[in-house]
Amino acid sequence: MLKQRVVTAIILLAVLLGALLATSPWPLILLLLLAAVCGLWEWLRLTWPGQGRAAPPMLAVLCGAVMLWLAWQWLAHTPQPWSIQLQMALNRQFLPLVAVLWVVLATALVVQGQSQRRSAGMALSLFGIVAILAVWLALAQMYLQQGAWFLVSLMALIWFADIAAYFTGKAFGRHKLAPRVSPGKTWEGAVGGVLAATVWVLLSAYWPGSFGDALMQRWPWWVVALIAIFLAALSIIGDLFESLLKRRAGVKDSSQLLPGHGGVYDRIDALLPVAPIALLITGVWNP
Repeated sequence: MLKQRVVTAIILLAVLLGALLATSPWPLILLLLLAAVCGLWEWLRLTWPGQGRAAPPMLAVLCGAVMLWLAWQWLAHTPQPWSIQLQMALNRQFLPLVAVLWVVLATALVVQGQSQRRSAGMALSLFGIVAILAVWLALAQMYLQQGAWFLVSLMALIWFADIAAYFTGKAFGRHKLAPRVSPGKTWEGAVGGVLAATVWVLLSAYWPGSFGDALMQRWPWWVVALIAIFLAALSIIGDLFESLLKRRAGVKDSSQLLPGHGGVYDRIDALLPVAPIALLITGVWNP
């Protein structure tokens, strides 16, 4: 199992690195699109009401077509004025709405911890559609506007929070964070993850073009630290929210698309609430 997990991780990192280093933006945009489609299919499998199996893949493909159409418009040699206006509208109205849903709705559901019954499936499915679209919009624009290093430095915030939370929880974990949702997570692990992510953002701010550098250009260091704490905590909410959906659906993984890792949603759950807010607070979304 560990060998399979390591092999899959190496392959995924190699694919991501190749897309990031490509001379054209299309490889990474399409990779993000593929991840979004797979993640949405997996989310809908967990939440779609009834026994319908055709709707989740159909909706995922349809949303993927919309994302591809948006990318085609934005990457055109001379973007049409209406496409720029649409982009601005999505950034100014749609992304803040999704951010509020994550901060208020998702957090409330995680705190409530109702994991015993599967209800409100249609509402959660609609949330999945807008959440996946929002994370793709945010990541694609950050890459197109700021480049690969900016995107990687933001993702590293999630990676540091996740890795540090795991090892801190293993070493010092005593108090359960959300026992009805994810019994293995502890407050000690969460604190360790948040501290590691905050240190990363503050240190990476010394590298030009990083996510931390963009924050430092707009805010004093102590505000940047508070932002990093907030985003790291929100990444934990994203992780716990997926755990809640899986418990309600009675499954261990969102799918088996990634051998040893479960599904794509299992890999991007913490990024979903973080990316849209990161785009908004850095102000890098103006075309």
